[in-house]
Amino acid sequence: MLFWILVAVLTAVVAAILLYPLLRGAKAAEKSRAGEAAVYRDQLRELERDLNGGLITAEEADYARAEIGRRLIAVSADEPGEAPKAPRHHRLTEAFVLLLLPVLGLCLYLTTGRPDLPSQPLEARLENPGDDVAVLIAKAERHLAQNPDDGRGWDVLAPIYVRTMRVNDAQVAYRNAIRLLGPSPIRLDGLAETLMAVSDGVVTEEARQVLEQSLTLEPDNPRARFYVALSMEQAGKPDEARRAFEVLAKQSPADAPWLPLVNEHIAMNGGAPANLGTDQAAPGNPTQEDVAAAENMNAGDRQQMIRGMVGSLDAKLSQDPNNFEGWMRLIRSYAVLNDKDRAAGALKRGLAAFPPPGEQGRQLLALARELGISTEGMAQ
Repeated sequence: MLFWILVAVLTAVVAAILLYPLLRGAKAAEKSRAGEAAVYRDQLRELERDLNGGLITAEEADYARAEIGRRLIAVSADEPGEAPKAPRHHRLTEAFVLLLLPVLGLCLYLTTGRPDLPSQPLEARLENPGDDVAVLIAKAERHLAQNPDDGRGWDVLAPIYVRTMRVNDAQVAYRNAIRLLGPSPIRLDGLAETLMAVSDGVVTEEARQVLEQSLTLEPDNPRARFYVALSMEQAGKPDEARRAFEVLAKQSPADAPWLPLVNEHIAMNGGAPANLGTDQAAPGNPTQEDVAAAENMNAGDRQQMIRGMVGSLDAKLSQDPNNFEGWMRLIRSYAVLNDKDRAAGALKRGLAAFPPPGEQGRQLLALARELGISTEGMAQ
């Protein structure tokens, strides 16, 4: 019963708010007409004084008196004491606000709402969050607010923040986990990636230092080595970047999922792609013949070959869009080729196949932000 009382009160308040400008407008118009009539009467008295003082002729006075009288009659059309009639469209509007609008709102609520659903305060939802990620995060945040030195809690929450695109919160969580539990390659790499996400895909000096710390703990960490090489590329050191990418490619397994991206960076910096082994048949990747041909190409021809492979991957994804790894590779490829427009177009098409609410759609958005590709209007 209390719910319906609140509904009635809120409906009355909304109706009053909507009606107030209409009622206020009528009163303002009435005051305006009264003020205009007083001005015209003052003008008539002033006219008589000018006539008696010889400032104007009788003919001029008659003409002016007629004009002022006409205006006075126009603003004094209502009978004395009679309230001005509300315009017809105002009455229709008032009827709509008072009658139709509440009825329409009630019908809509009864059709789409759940008046029979029992109330569920925040405390109850936190106790039984189910699969609601937002409630799970809220529960974890409440726990950490009460136990800020729970390093394990920060360690669990940080990657969840990343997946939900809350990179600033993820950065704080990773820092707390490192402070409380100590550095590890996974935590350091995660912190570096959040720093790059905040800087639109740029490997900042702080991110590079974090990655180098990760490499001291795990020298063969391909994730950290890739980003260190990328920092050299972004700093305008193509030779150093190419060598770093080539070393990473040689030390990577033949079926490493990151190898196609590494080869794209090698080609971008003037080198020949490494052998892709068992993954070479993936859509858009170079074949054995392509690799052999690339070794004898100059930088311009090699770049053209890379563009041709990327175009081939794009065409195949247009025919068969249900290929998540293909979309990830295509977006990276266009970003490496510095073609942000096509990268954004590939992102949009990839999100059509893997919508943002899903895990794969969120990964596509995270990759785009990491590469500095605009995601405006695509996150919903």
